[in-house]
Amino acid sequence: MIGRRGATRAVRVRRLREGVLASARDRLAVEEPLEIRIGWTSPEGSWTTDTVSVTMRTPGDDFELVAGFLFGEGVLNEPTALQDLRYCSGEEPPSYNVVEARLHPGVTVDPARYRRNFYASSSCGVCGKASLAAVEELGCRVLPDNGDPIASALVARLPTLLHEAQDSFHRTGGLHAAGLFTIDGRREVVREDVGRHNAVDKAVGSLFLEGGLPGVGRVLVVSGRASFEIVQKALRAGIPVVVAVGAPSTLAVDLASRFNQTLIGFAREGRFNVYSGGERVR
Repeated sequence: MIGRRGATRAVRVRRLREGVLASARDRLAVEEPLEIRIGWTSPEGSWTTDTVSVTMRTPGDDFELVAGFLFGEGVLNEPTALQDLRYCSGEEPPSYNVVEARLHPGVTVDPARYRRNFYASSSCGVCGKASLAAVEELGCRVLPDNGDPIASALVARLPTLLHEAQDSFHRTGGLHAAGLFTIDGRREVVREDVGRHNAVDKAVGSLFLEGGLPGVGRVLVVSGRASFEIVQKALRAGIPVVVAVGAPSTLAVDLASRFNQTLIGFAREGRFNVYSGGERVR
């Protein structure tokens, strides 16, 4: 689809209730492709544009998604490297499904850094040892133990605080969410998307663009499971605590343990499991 779109769309459905089929109105989460491009001036002085990735996402907060993705993949390190983010609306017809991140003159990138297979699924064929090494290459470091611990009562409440802010989910039931909270429970940002990784990129990208990283003293809360990639994105952002409503994977636990990150899963109905970094929970 071309053009500005919202996160949800109304459709007509046939709904069965108490044995009776009747016409009704429903809302769906919008899913559309987003092409992520970067543009920079080469050492020779020529302008270069390259496509980094194409992801399926829910429209909205696209610039944050692009910024968070490029930061998480190590293409960008500081918001000052960005000259601007723009839709490629000069094309015919105008496309709001293509975002170009333009870098300041003098800032260059290595295309070989992102011309690789991103860790998109557990079947990517990359072994765990290689994955852990790749995280170190992104600049992730062991997280320090300084800072106040998080209260267990707050951990148990965080999924509810996240759920309360999921406006589009309440209308569709079809979106993941990622939220950033302070260690005392203040909600800073909540973002939604059909892709759980995209939701994390949007949330992290929001802080990145504001110069708010590393995320010391913050908690990342996700509405689904905790995968390797979500833990990686949190580590890259320097976030010491990750709370997931669902289960973590084995590699996610290995990664969190390796970098001294607190990883909590099955946080729901006042209960949770601590898989690593339990010293941050009181």
